[in-house]
Parts: sequence; structure tokens; C-alpha cells
Amino acid sequence: MYKSCLILGGKGFIGSHLVKALLYQGMSVRVFDRVGADNLISPSIRSQVEFIEGNFADAESFESALEGIDICFHLISTTIPKTSNEAPAFDLQSNVLSTINLLEQARKSKLKKILFLSSGGTVYGTPKYWPIDESHPTDPLCSYGISKLAIEKYLELYRFLYCIDYAVLRVSNPYGVRQRLVAAQGAVAVFMGKALKDEKIAIWGDGTVARDYIYIGDVVDALLAAINYSGNEHIFNIGHGEPITLLDLVSTIGLVIGKKIEIEFMPARQFDVPINVLDIKRGKLELDWEPTMCLNDGLIRMKNWISQ
Repeated sequence: MYKSCLILGGKGFIGSHLVKALLYQGMSVRVFDRVGADNLISPSIRSQVEFIEGNFADAESFESALEGIDICFHLISTTIPKTSNEAPAFDLQSNVLSTINLLEQARKSKLKKILFLSSGGTVYGTPKYWPIDESHPTDPLCSYGISKLAIEKYLELYRFLYCIDYAVLRVSNPYGVRQRLVAAQGAVAVFMGKALKDEKIAIWGDGTVARDYIYIGDVVDALLAAINYSGNEHIFNIGHGEPITLLDLVSTIGLVIGKKIEIEFMPARQFDVPINVLDIKRGKLELDWEPTMCLNDGLIRMKNWISQ
């Protein structure tokens, strides 16, 4: 049904895996990313990809980027959860307003569908119950989550007004090969990077905070499954559906790399909810998708990639 796609943020961790999968599906792939962004796409396939460099905040950039495109994957975020509250105006302007500019250009183009990568880890806030389904109240505790939720609402508005189809994937905590080992987010990669260098791992709180970790291959499979979905649902939780505490994560990493890991406990942070585990039944039912990679096997793949 769709032959040409645009990936916003396609050079990054998730985007680079998605590019390879879409090329394998026979699609024409165009990547839009910022000037100077690290390109994590495998050098062996870069010649098959059309690259456009620009500023996500520049509305004029989208006119040429969307030309001849059937479906757009929106993977860009200019902020991260733990620092977004420090500059909510920047978060609003660079993410929400920029996405509205994208949508304005989309309605003037022939774009048929947008797939948006939202945040299953922040849009819900403190859980009233778990596992958290898509009907759970949305009460984000950080500007990052509010922006993601606002973009979801604007996607629905533009579907209602201009018939632009969309799907929102509320992804939990993705990890895997090509994830940066030195970064401000991504506990799995950061922890493994430090452990391999025999550095202390800093844990905020007492280590009992539980999260839902999903391997990058399973995230990409969900994105592929959502491309041709034409049912009535538009929002899907994408996670593994199992709680893993930070202490359990560190312990499993230690077993995989064969090292004893030293932990440094830091004061708990306000925006860290005690548990976030997603109910993924809707994705299984509607998208015919489910995760296949367990944490232990995913960590082994990461270790092997790092050693190579």
C-alpha cells in the first residue's frame, strides 16, 4: 500500500534499525535529521537512503522532505524526561509547535499516514493500576510526557479535520544494539557501558523502581505492523509487559558480562514513578504483534555488539 516513507530522526538509535527494516520491505526511504547528527545507519546501506538535513523547528524544511512521501515516521524528540521540566517553553516550541508545522505541511501534501513514537514511560504518570492499558488516565509528571500527549491529540485533530491517518506507539524503555553507552537516558546501555569499564553505576532511589524494557527489534516489528493497520484503534502500548527493577537489571547485566557491579545510590527523583509496566494486549490483538526478545538474550546481543 505504501511505497515511499520519510523517517524523522532516522539517523538515531531507533531510526537506524527502522531504515534497514523498511529497505528490506522494499520501500523507498528518505531520512530527515539535524545537521551534524551522528549517523548510526549501517554504512553498507546508506547509499540506498535519501538524506535531507535540516532543523525540525524550521517549517519550510518539511515541504521538500514530504514531497512524494506516502507515510511518515515521527521519531524526533528534542528533549529528554529528566531535563524537560527545566525548560518547558523550549519543549513546547521545539516539539509540539514543530509537529504542528509538520501536520500543516502534511495536509497540503499527499501524505497518507503518520506513525508517531510516543512515550509509554511518561504519558501516564503515577500508575493507578498496572499493567497500564491505553485507557489509563494520562497525568504526566514531566514536560516531556505532556508534549508527547499534546502531539497525540493534534494527530487526532488532523485526522478528524483532514483525514490524515495515524498510529501512536507508546513505547516503554527501548534498548539494544547501537544504543549510546554514554548518554543522559537509556538505563540498559548506560549501565552496561559503565559495568564493562568497571565504573560504579548510579541508581536514583533504592533500586526498587520497576520499568518495562523492550528490545529494539521488537519496537521495529511493532512499527512495521502498524504501517498497514486500518482498524479503529490509533494508540498502542509497546513494551515487554514485565516489570524489571533497577536492582534486577544491574544483577542481570552482571551475570551476562561476568562481573560484580558496584552500585552508588543517589537521592530519588520527583519524576520517577515507582513502577511503569504496560499492558500490551491491544497491540497483540489489533497489530498481530508481540515481543519475542527476553532481557537476558537482549543483553547478550548488546555485549557481543560492544565487544565487536
